Amino acid sequence: MELLKERIRRDGIVKEGNVLKVDSFLNHQMDIELLNEIGREFKRLFSHCPVTKILTIEASGIGIACIAAQYFGVPVVFAKKTQSVNIDGEVYSTKIQSFTHKKVYDVIVSKKFLGPEDHVLIIDDFLANGCALEGLTELVASAGAVIEGIGIVIEKGFQQGGDLIRGKGLRLESLAIVDGMDAATGEVIFR
Repeated sequence: MELLKERIRRDGIVKEGNVLKVDSFLNHQMDIELLNEIGREFKRLFSHCPVTKILTIEASGIGIACIAAQYFGVPVVFAKKTQSVNIDGEVYSTKIQSFTHKKVYDVIVSKKFLGPEDHVLIIDDFLANGCALEGLTELVASAGAVIEGIGIVIEKGFQQGGDLIRGKGLRLESLAIVDGMDAATGEVIFR
């Protein structure tokens, strides 16, 4: 998606440790016009799929998933990183290691919001090592639901996540794949 790549080139910040900061427009402050185009593109890519739910993980994927869901006309379910008193009943759970936060989370989804009748589109902002996606796919499998596809806004193609997920035979569509970054120059190289 050229519009997204242009925005990353203009406003993305490359930091040491393979970190690409896009918090000025994607995952802290959100450019709703850009997110609208991202949602429209996910609908175009997965228009033939019988999606009944969009699944993401808190927190950065929620805004993107919500805008995409408007195009599909389906609800968004987000996996929670903490148990709270608001979640009653049984849950599906898994453990996910966060690349960004260097922490392992117990992630849960209420069984009343995801079941075997669902056809799920997973959406998230970043794909690096694939830990979050592996956890989300485990939750969908636990529910007996069908994964129709996975939509990622930015994939770090030089890390293992994309290969790992594609190697499982899952359809993965990334709107921008970064093949390299240079913290010294700020350059981002796209596939």
